[in-house]
Amino acid sequence: MELEKRWVIQPTIPEDVEQNLREYPPLLRQLLYNRHIEDKQSAHDYLYSKGALYNPFRLKNMERAVTRIKTAIHNQEPIIVYGDYDVDGITATALLVQVLRKLGARVDKHIPNRFEEGYGLTLETLAELKERGAKLIITVDCGIRSPREVAAAVEMGMQVIISDHHAPHDLIPDAYAIINPKQPEDEYPEKNLAGVGVAYKIAEALSIRMREFKVDVRDWLDFVAIGTIADIVPLTGENRSMAKAGLELLRQGKRSGLNALAGAAKLDIHKVTARDIGFVIGPRLNAAGRLESAAKAYEILATDDLTYAGLLAQELDDQNRTRQEETQRIQQEAETQIEQDAAKEFLLFAVDPAYSLGIVGLAAAKLVEKYYRPAIVGGSQECVGQEEYNYAQNGGFIRASCRSIPEFHITRALDQCKDLFERHGGHEMAAGFTIRCDRLEELRRRMRDIARQELEPLDLRPTLFADKEIALDRNWGGVFDLLDSLEPYGMANPEALFASRNMEVMSCWQVGKDKSHLRLKLKSGNVTYDGIAFRQGYWFDKGIKKIDILYSFERNFYNDRETMQLNIRDIREAAT
Repeated sequence: MELEKRWVIQPTIPEDVEQNLREYPPLLRQLLYNRHIEDKQSAHDYLYSKGALYNPFRLKNMERAVTRIKTAIHNQEPIIVYGDYDVDGITATALLVQVLRKLGARVDKHIPNRFEEGYGLTLETLAELKERGAKLIITVDCGIRSPREVAAAVEMGMQVIISDHHAPHDLIPDAYAIINPKQPEDEYPEKNLAGVGVAYKIAEALSIRMREFKVDVRDWLDFVAIGTIADIVPLTGENRSMAKAGLELLRQGKRSGLNALAGAAKLDIHKVTARDIGFVIGPRLNAAGRLESAAKAYEILATDDLTYAGLLAQELDDQNRTRQEETQRIQQEAETQIEQDAAKEFLLFAVDPAYSLGIVGLAAAKLVEKYYRPAIVGGSQECVGQEEYNYAQNGGFIRASCRSIPEFHITRALDQCKDLFERHGGHEMAAGFTIRCDRLEELRRRMRDIARQELEPLDLRPTLFADKEIALDRNWGGVFDLLDSLEPYGMANPEALFASRNMEVMSCWQVGKDKSHLRLKLKSGNVTYDGIAFRQGYWFDKGIKKIDILYSFERNFYNDRETMQLNIRDIREAAT
């Protein structure tokens, strides 16, 4: 499907900001300005900071939490680190368990099963942990929206320390301590830490108060980098600084499990980038929790056994391949289900009890990418379909994932239907909910009405932002020295994109097993470039000789030789 995109060229840097950043090359000044960096100190912090930036005790309740954990360590009380099954939760769990063990704690972990327990604290699991003798529970990447469960844990005789990064609801859990930069009256400067980032700050604070153990928590910044990048939180400020240091640590190849995982994916661990985490390492760690249990993903982060690491890496790689196939299958089935609606509806809605709960979010994201409409995809093993869209009249439940576009705040829309849900939550671009099957049609109708009201007046096209329009009639081979300083890329710190006009198409050919991609040889003046345009193979049949392109510069490695190529995000027929 050819989806027309809107191009926006960023405004030229103002003279006063140009002066503030005058010690940097002109192109870098523009790129910094586009990322809201306008003064010398901010530029220095952005370009050179590595590691944690702020005192962990600036987080509200940190002193109280650390004192309680120290007491538990001293008295050898059983501690449970209660995590989550995604990459952020797994890395946060592994980090905190390993640091606590280095500090002499008697600690174990619990990562919920997505299919049996679902996200976050559950009453049944808390009862089981009590039976196992747990005295102190430390949550990571969850807990802030579980006041009922925390109250139950306290009633059972356990104490709970919540560490989380999600925005709290109105009712705050009555935990022993809450560490969350988004909670009321918290003055910590970095509000957008990932769950693993919050766990790291607890570990950092413990290492300060327990210096006699000589634990250097910077040894776990690779976990912070993986969890932070994979969770798609803004890669600015302290997040960016810690991710940058963590990537450098990851490239040293010190962890058996991560080395094996990279090897199974044919990735050079010594050259790993944020993009590799987002598209190679993260999905393989996530695949375990999406298909079965996240246990193997946790184990590969914890093991030092080379043989066991290799076995785990191959299992995760196989699971990721299965996950890809299952995502494609559900996407195709969902497209069949919505084909009558895609052209006229402003919100896509596909539900089938057979859809895997671990895959529905990925399928929703694929629908958004293809149609540029908010999408809801749901499934359930409990709710058995009788006919198309005619599910069990009562007793069964659908669990769904939602993905959206910048023009539509999906969680705010869900809030307008909150009377229909058993539970729901999320943020602007992604959310989830659980609903009784007999309420599904009412939800479909109301959500589509809301989407129509908000989106019908708008020009709905994906927008690509180019940092600068440049001419390619000279050699840009030295640009990587400059672009490398912008790494790691991620949310709120996008990869640098450029626009160029009137490129001559010397040759092009379709590539990929389904011929969906396009390879090009382009020329501007006397300079030629190789280009790759993913999912744009349809341009081959158009026979156009001059094009405008929006692209990034990237290194291409082939037969141990590095060359430059243009990664072309969008193509237009040149106007002249």
